Amino acid sequence: MSLLEIDRLAVRYGDAQALDGVALSVEEGEIAAIVGANGAGKTSLIRAIAGIVPVASGRVVYDGRDITGWPSHRIADLGIGQVAEGRQVFPTLSVEENLRMGGFLPRARAKAQATLERVYGLFPRLAERKAQAAGTLSGGEQQMLAIGRCLMGQPDLIMFDEPSLGLAPTVVQEVFRTIRRLNEDGITILLVEQNVAQSLKLASHATVLEQGRVTLTGTGAALLADDRVRQAYLGL
Repeated sequence: MSLLEIDRLAVRYGDAQALDGVALSVEEGEIAAIVGANGAGKTSLIRAIAGIVPVASGRVVYDGRDITGWPSHRIADLGIGQVAEGRQVFPTLSVEENLRMGGFLPRARAKAQATLERVYGLFPRLAERKAQAAGTLSGGEQQMLAIGRCLMGQPDLIMFDEPSLGLAPTVVQEVFRTIRRLNEDGITILLVEQNVAQSLKLASHATVLEQGRVTLTGTGAALLADDRVRQAYLGL
């Protein structure tokens, strides 16, 4: 059984249809990529799964449980984490205060200190800057902080929304290496990413969204070789 099932999901903002009958599944332990142009509905999909925007119709099923319409804090406490677009750290709080904010979920409290040490082991620069205000970090360091804060909630599934946006190429490679490492550690990944080539290389399974609808699905390698994808998103 899939860890995450999206069944004919629709999301509307007033009269605007953001998602229209989207259906896809994410298997436990895989990296699944969602690709598409700006405005295709990728972020709306992540926000609907997370309970941040209301679902007009359809279902979100996680680990066999229908969570459609659940509040976001309950969804997070089930083990669904999110690294949002733009990082969204608390700029005036210190690095460690930001991290500890992520450990307030009931599922995470008992092991918060051990998880904090794990995050510092994964991102040594955060340990070096733990007393520093998050708003003074570089863009790459803030992305590491956003990932670390998500890990503090001990998620089984992490949804990444445009994790490479605005970062230098060398930092982008570090972010993708981190995503791969987290997956190797047993965390299932749902990846929304503007860097289509990189995300398809990383993903075991991928879905193309266009104007709120699924138009293609398959392995990452298959979509990377698909002429329609290459022409539309890779300029080849």
